[in-house]
Amino acid sequence: MKNILIIGACGQIGSELTPFLRNIYGTDHVVAADCIYPLKGDLAESGPSCKIDATNPQDIADAVKKYNIDAIYNLAAILSAKAEANPMLGWRVGVGAVLNCLEVARENHCALFTPSSIGAFGPDTPHDNTPQDTIQRPKTIYGVTKVTGELISDYYFKRFGVDTRSVRFPGLISNVTLPGGGTTDYAVDIYYAAVKEGKFTCPLKPGTFLDMMYMPDALRATVELMEADPAKLVHRNSFNITAMSFEPEMIAAEIKKHIPSFKMDYQLDELRQGIADSWPNKMDDSVARKEWGWAPKYDLQTMTVDMLEVLKKRFNK
Repeated sequence: MKNILIIGACGQIGSELTPFLRNIYGTDHVVAADCIYPLKGDLAESGPSCKIDATNPQDIADAVKKYNIDAIYNLAAILSAKAEANPMLGWRVGVGAVLNCLEVARENHCALFTPSSIGAFGPDTPHDNTPQDTIQRPKTIYGVTKVTGELISDYYFKRFGVDTRSVRFPGLISNVTLPGGGTTDYAVDIYYAAVKEGKFTCPLKPGTFLDMMYMPDALRATVELMEADPAKLVHRNSFNITAMSFEPEMIAAEIKKHIPSFKMDYQLDELRQGIADSWPNKMDDSVARKEWGWAPKYDLQTMTVDMLEVLKKRFNK
């Protein structure tokens, strides 16, 4: 049984990926690590955990040796809007942590998963059916770090044989963890606001299409890629994957099918709007489908039903 280290286990993805992987590989084989320590709740109680500052390579190396790690999932990140507020921190985490993980993986013969993002694209990229291989000239520090991470990960695979793999996640929508400062976060906030308050003020303008994915699909995609036959992987860092593309009016209309009194207005956040306008409307994920069988299970309709059902129970609505 392989041993897995999750760096950034307290984050939006990590807090759900950790129990997901523990259910697959066994609780003792998945180590939850974060700069927040000691971890609390299920993350701490359901399996081993430790403190790791991803910008400190020794922290990573010590954990890999202590737990005899075979695969590292590096989820440390400063999301798009927050990274723009602190570009140096965005760079230290977005690039420094990746390079540290790559070096430790090289020295200890580990596989490495580091998620990329639709933020790796920019305004010069084709926005509709964005190809797997295309121009990447992002205008945000977050995007720059993602492109850098993709390139350096491919380099470590070709130069040193490190088993590096990655996906370009779209906006991720979760009913478990609140968002952490990303441009696509409105698509999470709107569900919470609909259930709790019956109204929502959208920071993006109507007609702003963005790729999105429900977290259960994102978790499954991560595992499926890491378990894929390496002989079939022509690409590695990083695969386009998506599940749905919508704009604010579409998600609001879907919510109104279940909460007819729901209302939405707009208050433009120029920073987030500018970032969103530079990203794809919809990615072409046919390469991921071909090379490792990617296929989403949730669309806007089925995701909305599940999101609202879970949140209504949580908030007794």
